[in-house]
Amino acid sequence: MNKAHFISALLATACALPASAATYTFVVAGLGGEPGYEQRFREHAAAVASAAEKAAGSTANVISLSGDAARADAVKRDIKTLAARMNANDSAVIVLIGHGSYDGENYRFNLPGPDLTDSELARLFDELPARDQLIINATSASGAVIERWQKPRRVVITATKNGGEKTATRFAQFWAQAVASEAADTNKDQIVTAAEAYAFATNQIAAAFKAETSMATEHARMEGNDAGRFTLARLGAGEVMPDNPEVAALLSQRGAIELDLNRVKEQKASLPDTQYYDQLEEVLVRLALLQKEIDAKAGGGATP
Repeated sequence: MNKAHFISALLATACALPASAATYTFVVAGLGGEPGYEQRFREHAAAVASAAEKAAGSTANVISLSGDAARADAVKRDIKTLAARMNANDSAVIVLIGHGSYDGENYRFNLPGPDLTDSELARLFDELPARDQLIINATSASGAVIERWQKPRRVVITATKNGGEKTATRFAQFWAQAVASEAADTNKDQIVTAAEAYAFATNQIAAAFKAETSMATEHARMEGNDAGRFTLARLGAGEVMPDNPEVAALLSQRGAIELDLNRVKEQKASLPDTQYYDQLEEVLVRLALLQKEIDAKAGGGATP
């Protein structure tokens, strides 16, 4: 086996490792307006939250609000609760599902009771300690916020291209499908990244409108660099049962090694092959050793 093939085998093993506890996810399903929408929003939020728990290996890393519980004061309180658990090296993922409105000046996320404006939400996001942030606004009129929420190391995804696309969106439906199945895992590494989920959702939306021979009423946007660095779901052998106390102490190490792995992979085009594979091998060996420790504490590791 040559070095490239050996590295490929190590990489496949590494992709099946449990996730780091350093990703924190907050999911909100807002008003539905009618029972059908309400139920769908709850289901989408549940799918996203479940995938996040399995990816993080901890239910403590995920907070999800829906229905009457998703009020403005609860959103503010629980984002601050999650923020208190983070540090600067962690990642934050925020997912907003439901209806939004835009009056030409202000965007509002529709919730039971008072809505939250784009400015209020921006302040909450800016207070998160995690430097790396992914914000998915899957609501109608969500495109109105994309420039307002942009900042370094933050990726912002919206279901619409601007505030003028006000029809109920399908984006959350396909985003939830992306993180709950293997369909979005294009490179078959048992990981669904934000980049893969976005590509899957946008392709599915385009296909749905084409099949209906109707004009598309939503056009998703993504702004920010390297959405592939955000892991949203782990599949098959990559799943970790949430809150396994035997592996919890090791999960935080996963994040630092994954960052090293991403940094090496980003340099592939600029490094000679020998240097690239040497560096990649060093990181992957560390991941393999970590896997042995996790397997020992987890009683054999994840079940394929």
